Amino acid sequence: MRILLFGKNGQLGYELQDSLAVLGELIALDRSGCGLESRFCGDLLDLAGIHATINALSPDVVVNAAAYTAVDQAEQQHELADKINHQAVAVIAHACQHINALLVHYSTDYVFSGTSSKAWTEQDIPEPLNQYGKSKWAGEQAIINSGCHALILRTSWLYGARGHNFIKTILLLAGQRDVLSVVSDQYGTPTSATWIAAITVKILRTYFNHPRPEQLDGIYHLSALGKTSWYDYANFIIEQAGALGMAFRVKTILPIKSADYPAKAVRPANSQLNTAKVQQTFRLTLPTWQSGVIQLLEELKHND
Repeated sequence: MRILLFGKNGQLGYELQDSLAVLGELIALDRSGCGLESRFCGDLLDLAGIHATINALSPDVVVNAAAYTAVDQAEQQHELADKINHQAVAVIAHACQHINALLVHYSTDYVFSGTSSKAWTEQDIPEPLNQYGKSKWAGEQAIINSGCHALILRTSWLYGARGHNFIKTILLLAGQRDVLSVVSDQYGTPTSATWIAAITVKILRTYFNHPRPEQLDGIYHLSALGKTSWYDYANFIIEQAGALGMAFRVKTILPIKSADYPAKAVRPANSQLNTAKVQQTFRLTLPTWQSGVIQLLEELKHND
């Protein structure tokens, strides 16, 4: 099996490099290509280059872990977000359809409005509140409209050892400030990039071992189990990091409302995803969100 990975140096792509390699030949690209194979394009702003690369390599699977993820900046850079999260995805999908390759694409809980108190299912209609969510939703639609074989995996509140994320931000600020203020009225599920990468491999194995794999095509919600607020999440991080021997300056974490936090982009109040479909279809046992956070904290402590 030949697998082409876009976004190899991102938070998720970094983890996918190791995981996907067990399935066969892996060609991993970022914006600068891949070393000696720099003639291949991994820059999603180069639509013609992306299309030509997929045609030239003719992979069995294309895994797209590249994305514009700066939620607040997308409010001003919505054209750039749309080109990466929508237009480039449309090109990738059409190229996959042309060569009959499977596309694995990662999307987001931010395609939903957040107005429901229940966990969102794949049957719920997206109504994104911000430009980032709109661009990701447009990308999903482009994949579906292309007619290619695809697994669209929506995940939430992603974090990992590489790149910027909420855990690293809280640890940094806790070492600098006595008091932190964290939003308490937005709910979702923190999800580990390491775990998403490992589960992706399990999903692909099940897919290609299925007698009619095309029957598994579609949208799936893939996140850890449980639900928390950013405020409770921050408290859990500090408590668990303290138990591991990490010392902080912070003494108090204050809960605040979204309206009191100066963010450019509106976030959904509840973006918890219902994962029943992916669990049943691919026979998966999902971890709690707390277990992944503890695992990353242990890794950060070990590498400190």
